[in-house]
Amino acid sequence: MKRTKLLVSFILLGFLFISSASAQRGMQKKHQHKPWIKIGSQKVNYKMDRDVIRVGPQDGFFKKLKVQITGGTVNMHKVIIEYGNGSKDVIQVRDSFTGGTGSRVIDLPGGNRVIKDITFFYDTKNSSRKKGTVHIFGR
Repeated sequence: MKRTKLLVSFILLGFLFISSASAQRGMQKKHQHKPWIKIGSQKVNYKMDRDVIRVGPQDGFFKKLKVQITGGTVNMHKVIIEYGNGSKDVIQVRDSFTGGTGSRVIDLPGGNRVIKDITFFYDTKNSSRKKGTVHIFGR
């Protein structure tokens, strides 16, 4: 009788352990990050300038953005994000990016947001003989 109770206890304990491990794997999959989606690109000029990348609801909802530079060097000053509801965020970047580098991940306040457009202010003074291209990615 004792052996039967002990065997049933081990079986129940094993079942609980397996169920718990399965639930943890499901939670890990749920919280894995989605891949970065390219929102748009713009080749920059050889001067102090600003460019706009139009986005829109057809591109989806975003929680995070990042900037990548290819080609020449770009001195990024700030990025203004205008959302679908008309509100705006101004992100001060103030960094110089060489080709192949990029910004930190920019967390957008308020969760998933529709972006209307992204305006970036930059210059390329004394930086490079090649024009850089700014690429915006979202997640």
